[in-house]
Amino acid sequence: MSRFAFLSDSDWRRSVLMDGFGKGFWGFFGVAVATGVLCWALEGPEAISRSLARDAGLLGDLMPRVLVALSIAALIWFLLPRHRISALVGQESGLLGLIIATAAGAVTPGGPSSAYALLAVLAVSGADRGALIAYITSWATLGLQRILVWDVPFMGAEFAFLRLLISLPLPVLAGLIARRLPFDLRVKDDSQDQPVPR
Repeated sequence: MSRFAFLSDSDWRRSVLMDGFGKGFWGFFGVAVATGVLCWALEGPEAISRSLARDAGLLGDLMPRVLVALSIAALIWFLLPRHRISALVGQESGLLGLIIATAAGAVTPGGPSSAYALLAVLAVSGADRGALIAYITSWATLGLQRILVWDVPFMGAEFAFLRLLISLPLPVLAGLIARRLPFDLRVKDDSQDQPVPR
């Protein structure tokens, strides 16, 4: 049997289309087509050509970043044992787990493609919802690269320190609130083909 026999399986192809191009994709695609038609009607075909050229440039800029972020997330998935992640930031990790998730979020470099790829790895590796919320809140509010690249050069060290000091408790507080809410967060783990409760 060929290593690539799965490519001829119609169920596999259908699942790839459904997982990769779900309802959200088609919704955004529909909005893009509708605004493209509106742009064509109002501005003419030259505007569409310029827009598509800029879109291609943006895609060319983003694709390497997304590929690197997903590769790093896959390496973390492969290298870190799930039981260790679960012990560090799982349901029984308590306040220390939220602090660890906050520290990890603060030092995660890059944009959403890297942060959310790592968030997904944490989610299917046993992190509880409080740690997931603390991680992504920390990345958004405490990101050290943003402090060094944006806050200090544009607003000065005093502003950067004040913003960091005020924002420091927010991820832990958000994680504590997330643990108390009665929602049942489920993340699909493709390696097990079943939702994982958080």
